[in-house]
Amino acid sequence: MTILRIVSWNIGLRKSAHDSLRESDFDIALLQEIRLLDNSWEQAHCDRGADIIKLSERAEVVKWTNVPQGRDRPKPDEIAVSAPGIISAARVIPKHHEPLIVVSVYARWERPHLEISTKWGVGFADAMAHRAISDLSTFIGDLDPTSHRILVAGDFNLIYGALDSNRLALPARDRSIFERFEALGFEYVGPESPNGRQADPTPKGLPKDTKNVPTFYTSHQKNPENAANQLDYVFASRGFHESVSVRALNGIEEWGPSDHCRISIEIDLSS
Repeated sequence: MTILRIVSWNIGLRKSAHDSLRESDFDIALLQEIRLLDNSWEQAHCDRGADIIKLSERAEVVKWTNVPQGRDRPKPDEIAVSAPGIISAARVIPKHHEPLIVVSVYARWERPHLEISTKWGVGFADAMAHRAISDLSTFIGDLDPTSHRILVAGDFNLIYGALDSNRLALPARDRSIFERFEALGFEYVGPESPNGRQADPTPKGLPKDTKNVPTFYTSHQKNPENAANQLDYVFASRGFHESVSVRALNGIEEWGPSDHCRISIEIDLSS
């Protein structure tokens, strides 16, 4: 069995997260809230975003360069994106195995227009998530999802399965993200219980039988022990998803130096 080890992680601009990644046994990191340094267009409009970093020699990582939507047709080594910082994509070429595409997503919050009155103190994240899905749709070239080998992971700032009474979410709009992934031939592969510690008690606004695992704690919650809600998710092309296993590294002692925990993704390349 040959396993490719990937981590998805919102590092919140923390340098200590970079240090821990260098000491890890992961092969590739799909990062969010990393400082944007290598793309002048994105850096000019956004100080943080999504990126992909190679951590080992077990696979080659060839990233597409992000260019803004609306210009000429992207070149083979480019991908057109609709907002700076929300997506990073790369072709991964493991030694002696088929290549795959990996995508890191950072669906940052937006606020309603200044002329619109609102009680949403934080705003909404589903619009950026939809933009990211539109951008990664460029890699979908067939109605048969088994013809694709695509992994998508990141911080979507959504609460999966939120009840309509959940005041921390926009449940109907959040559901549309998962429905759209399904329509594109993706399966939601986690993380979910038992592959991660669940919040106890069950957070308000979630069904009692939820399989959600907390991946984020707020400044008011202060530490991983008080983390309540899941904001980070992983999707894979239907068929290919059967070789993917996902776990939230959200135990109190294993959380890591960010307000988001690490999401461990293992791909069985021999299956």
